[in-house]
Amino acid sequence: MNEHVCIAPDVKLGQGVKLSKFINMYGCEIGDETKIGAFVEIQKNARVGRRCKISSHTFICEGVEIEDNVFIGHNVAFINDSYPRATTASGGLQTEADWHVEKTRICKGASIGSGSTILSNVTVGENAIVGAGSVVTKRRPRKCNRSRQSRKISTVRHRTKRVKHGKFDRDPIFGPSDTASRARGGASGRCQRKHLPMQDSLAARWLRISKRNLLGSVAPSIALE
Repeated sequence: MNEHVCIAPDVKLGQGVKLSKFINMYGCEIGDETKIGAFVEIQKNARVGRRCKISSHTFICEGVEIEDNVFIGHNVAFINDSYPRATTASGGLQTEADWHVEKTRICKGASIGSGSTILSNVTVGENAIVGAGSVVTKRRPRKCNRSRQSRKISTVRHRTKRVKHGKFDRDPIFGPSDTASRARGGASGRCQRKHLPMQDSLAARWLRISKRNLLGSVAPSIALE
């Protein structure tokens, strides 16, 4: 063990555990062949199973149980108290006798994306996937794919304004589109534009703005797959 790793004598390490530098662990249990990245802290009464990957800057607090084959991304934080307080009602600093540890369980084969926060009293089911940047507040069932980002990606309807003579549909963002283009089913057609994913429409918007700045005129319609 090198000088940059702080492992308390009461830590139970399995066979073939790989440890990076700047790790702080005490009173916990680590299973066989598990890999732990740099700047990770694992507190007492926490358990990490076999063949897990704990990425850097992750905090695993007391009361967390991580089963076998679990992936934990970078900068993942676990919480074991729903209503934390620094002091008691009398004004003194809280001790272990003043609050109750609320447990969290990450089941076998689950994956937790980077930057996620896992609140207390939560179970993430077997083989479930938690997207990066998520805040998990309640139980996730097995094989669930839950992403904070994916909930934001939805279809978007663009408002169109018909020109007086009926030859064009003018979009305030995408510019004019002709009748022939709509007949071909291109992305400039009003019907398809209603169902573009948000990511595609935003990308097309920025591309069109850039072309306007470069050419000094409205760019032709963009066909998105």
